[in-house]
Amino acid sequence: MSSLPFWLLVLVFAAAAAVVWTAGIQLSKTTDVLDTRWRIGSAFGGLIILAIATNLPEIAITVSAAASGNLDVAVGNILGGIALQTVVLVILDAFGRRGRGARPLTYRAASLVLVLEALVVVAVLAVVVAGSQLPQDLVIARLTPDVVLITALWIGGLLLVQRAGRHLPWHSGGASPDGSPHRSGHRRAEPQHPHRRMSTGLVVTIFSVSALATLGAGVVLERAGDAIAAEMGLSGVLFGATILALATALPEISTGLQAIRQGDDNLAMSDIFGGNAFLPVLFLVATVISGQSVLPRANGTDIYLTALAALLTLVYVVGLLFRPARRVLGIGVDSLVVLMLYAVGIAGLFAVAA
Repeated sequence: MSSLPFWLLVLVFAAAAAVVWTAGIQLSKTTDVLDTRWRIGSAFGGLIILAIATNLPEIAITVSAAASGNLDVAVGNILGGIALQTVVLVILDAFGRRGRGARPLTYRAASLVLVLEALVVVAVLAVVVAGSQLPQDLVIARLTPDVVLITALWIGGLLLVQRAGRHLPWHSGGASPDGSPHRSGHRRAEPQHPHRRMSTGLVVTIFSVSALATLGAGVVLERAGDAIAAEMGLSGVLFGATILALATALPEISTGLQAIRQGDDNLAMSDIFGGNAFLPVLFLVATVISGQSVLPRANGTDIYLTALAALLTLVYVVGLLFRPARRVLGIGVDSLVVLMLYAVGIAGLFAVAA
């Protein structure tokens, strides 16, 4: 795409963003229906079905980079987007439900299941940091210990979340009082939108087509964005951690806003935490494809952004536990703290990347 004129690159970027946005809305609606009919619960559905579908662009970019031996791109693509995807929760908090009397997102969606999902993210990111310090020649059968442990933690987290969705040894099953009416476990009724009248086969078809559209348009976003960054003379690291990360996070934004409008705050937050926990699992894919150790190739900016993502996630853990009811500047106190920390973190990124 580097040969295209700048105005056409911007047009292609905007068109791909529109496709991703529209497909994301359909992904949210169809996941909502499938969660109900297959009785897997909104938190678990967001953690595995919707989270993987909305991260299809990152999957395609990682596979392509690993196959071509460009492992630095694979590492940067995965770690650079996790912090920004956490900040998506600020956008959902600000624009999901507005008006007088609207409570912050973590007040409405608070549950111990979501706390568990967030802690899985932090655990996976801790292994990422540790794995970056291993020697590059520690490869056995096209695998390394760090990526195996990351995958094991992710699978273990899925099992724990599924079990927590059915029962927790706490009052009200770990759900907060006067929170979102959609609990983390099984739904009591089907969602109230047109998809509920469709057959399961048609819903699965719409989900699959939307996922493919997200995949294709996401790759176009990445390539057009890279060309735009080159035209503007922006640093690849800074552009990837900000503008490109925001563009590839469009599926999470559109699905999250749609989930909140459907009354399912749990699914919106679960999508973000689930996606952030799943992305480092792609290091296993990159390692198998390339036959090389991936995480030791992470540079200082990658590890910096990983630590920032863990910090932002922990802020939301505190928010889910304490459930601040006040909104400041239209968002919850925890979202405001996350926004401020992210702004300071990006400012620091300029110093790290210099």
